[in-house]
Amino acid sequence: MQYRTLGRTGVQVSALALGAMNFGAIGRTTQEEATAMVDAALDAGINLIDTADMYGQGESEEMVGKAIAGRRDDIVLATKAGLPMGEERNHRGASRRWLVTELENSLRRLGVDHVDLYQIHRWDPATSDEETLSALTDLQRAGKIRHFGSSTFPAYRIVQGQWTAHERRLSRYVTEQPSYSLLQRGIEAHVLPVTEEYGMGVLAWSPLASGWLSGAVRRGRAITTSRSRLRPEGFDLALPANQARLDAVERLALVAEEAGLTLIQLALGFVIAHPAVTSALIGPRTRDHLDSQLAAADTVLPADVLDAIDSIVPPGTDLAAHEKHDTPPALLDPVLRRR
Repeated sequence: MQYRTLGRTGVQVSALALGAMNFGAIGRTTQEEATAMVDAALDAGINLIDTADMYGQGESEEMVGKAIAGRRDDIVLATKAGLPMGEERNHRGASRRWLVTELENSLRRLGVDHVDLYQIHRWDPATSDEETLSALTDLQRAGKIRHFGSSTFPAYRIVQGQWTAHERRLSRYVTEQPSYSLLQRGIEAHVLPVTEEYGMGVLAWSPLASGWLSGAVRRGRAITTSRSRLRPEGFDLALPANQARLDAVERLALVAEEAGLTLIQLALGFVIAHPAVTSALIGPRTRDHLDSQLAAADTVLPADVLDAIDSIVPPGTDLAAHEKHDTPPALLDPVLRRR
């Protein structure tokens, strides 16, 4: 396992990190299975576990808490808040009111007295940066969080957050958690240059592109992945973007084969090769999934393989631009771009 420093925090974390989104109802994973995956991940050298309050509406945090009981101090524990927790309109977002309340809920579910990294799951346009950063700074000073970060923020919002922290003398976001894979490289053009400028750690989620790069999605085969059942439109080959992804997957599979690698090793090796990326978040649903992803822990891609990847999916290119999660709201809601 490779280890890197998480931004400028001094904290050493593994190049592969365990994402717990699939623990519980989302991935149909039992507590016994989740604990076995945590055990295997820690044995393999992973020391960063990432979850969120809204994964299973708290279920993932509860399962992680039980799985790490008795060994908390050996784990860099990260969670997130901000996405809706039920129908109540104030049980979401990045207001002081909600963050203070929901951190206590997360600590209770996890069975710990602090988390190492508390992340804002999405930028909240209804809340000012100063409101959010002052709340996070106070929680840090109270010892309930060690550091805090952002997740899936547009590049300009990352810059704004850094500026606000500096101007108001508040603690700053030290990490960003963006979506990044062989098929979705758009952040190379804007987000990653910004995180490098500010010395932020980067925890890349969906490095297997929601299963497209797992080896299970290939031409001529029925697509039966768990994610395709949850989001069938994301795998509908009648859509041009999905055809483009399938074409790229077939060509990338040949690159992997010629390099003596699995497609998973190629995909994860690519993500952790970028100098701005600290860790790739793997989100296994089963122990078999975990084992196939742990096989990429020591993968180092040579320059000729990286060049071959660039010729298939050019740097800074998103093959499914409509699935980006950091698009400015005005591009999605026409009301916001009309007087």
